Amino acid sequence: MANKHRFGPIFFIFLSLLPLLLQFSSGDLQLDYYNDSCPRAEEIIKEQVNNLYHKHGNTAVSWIRNLFHDCIVKSCDASLLLETKYGILSEQSSEKSFGMRNFKYIVTIKEALESECPLAVSCADIVALSARDGVALLGGPQIAMKTGRKDSKESYAAEVEELIPNHNDTMSSVLSRFQSVGIDTEGTVALLGAHSVGRTHCTNLVDRLYPTVDPSLDPGHAEYLKRRCPSPYPDMEAVEYSRNDLKTPMVLDNMYHKNLLSHKGLLSVDQQLASDPATLPFVEKMASDNGYFLEQFSRAMVVLSENNPITGDEGEIRRDCRYVNRD
Repeated sequence: MANKHRFGPIFFIFLSLLPLLLQFSSGDLQLDYYNDSCPRAEEIIKEQVNNLYHKHGNTAVSWIRNLFHDCIVKSCDASLLLETKYGILSEQSSEKSFGMRNFKYIVTIKEALESECPLAVSCADIVALSARDGVALLGGPQIAMKTGRKDSKESYAAEVEELIPNHNDTMSSVLSRFQSVGIDTEGTVALLGAHSVGRTHCTNLVDRLYPTVDPSLDPGHAEYLKRRCPSPYPDMEAVEYSRNDLKTPMVLDNMYHKNLLSHKGLLSVDQQLASDPATLPFVEKMASDNGYFLEQFSRAMVVLSENNPITGDEGEIRRDCRYVNRD
């Protein structure tokens, strides 16, 4: 009987609370992370994303690309947003970041958050949640996304070239790179479906058009692309591009995969999806079932958004997403 009462009631209360204590001390991301520190955080981000979309529709596409470029390079930590200043070389200066834009509107979103909850919401979570809300505005699904990321205090500009796949890489190298951040082959085929929206600059297309047309490209579509990109040496500063999808250019759907089966993929890496035996079955299934594509896209987005986040005291919450805190 003595042993039975060796532990007092406080001990048993501690045991009952242990799972909760572990949850908050683990440093993991969680749903509704800002419920206490900034209850309207996700609502404010959604409001700003919606407002910006109705003024500048292409912002929704930018938010998705931001998530990919930020999270596949080391961590989902908003290192992408750092500008070249205070001894930091921006990741945006890399050739792999060519064509990225609308970073100034991240500042708009951050300012709205700072006015309500100073130093509460990280830029890394803005990147993640703006991408989530951008997907929904483009006709995609509502994705439940965890928060609690902190911001990096450094840029990884020197590693961008190595870590972001190129448009003409082999499919095996692309699959390997995605797998290194936890995204399987099925998820990779789905995530590349983000190329269903937006546009591609001619500089990334001309290697399939000149001096001879890539035989895997539909001849009629090749002629259209040549009209969009009439020179093998496009002007990098000019607005020379093709829409990724001519039928539903601003809708996130499986038209991308249908186009691949019709040999109308724009980038070399796109078209390889329809010729590689590891990826073709998924392309065919997604082309025939838009719901399946969106389901797998959502899953891959969540995995990408949770790649190696900085949590706890490892990072910071920037006052201005463009610069590390100076005090």
